[in-house]
Amino acid sequence: MKAFVYTALVAALFLGSNGNAQAKPLSRIIAEMGLSPADFEVLSATSNALLSTGSPAVGQERAWLNQDTGSKGTIRVQSIQGNCVILQHVVQPAGAEQARDIRTRRCRTADGNWILTP
Repeated sequence: MKAFVYTALVAALFLGSNGNAQAKPLSRIIAEMGLSPADFEVLSATSNALLSTGSPAVGQERAWLNQDTGSKGTIRVQSIQGNCVILQHVVQPAGAEQARDIRTRRCRTADGNWILTP
């Protein structure tokens, strides 16, 4: 299940970053974003933590840092649409000169879980 969630999030991040659907392995998508798998785990955990602290509000933000690699970023609630939120991820992979801006959408299910949606 964890691998499915990671695959879905990476696909959503990748699609949000360039708008094209391309069938690529998870490892390639993460690498093209400039993140290591460990970076991606930190990003995912931070997204989950942001949404698990009650009702999200526009402007809420959390920063993340992978101290092992030096990659970092912020996740901000950009908008709320019904039971869904649009998250803005500003990702600064280790060694990259510029940050990447990526958006994802998560919706709350009836049982309170947040799932990635297109």
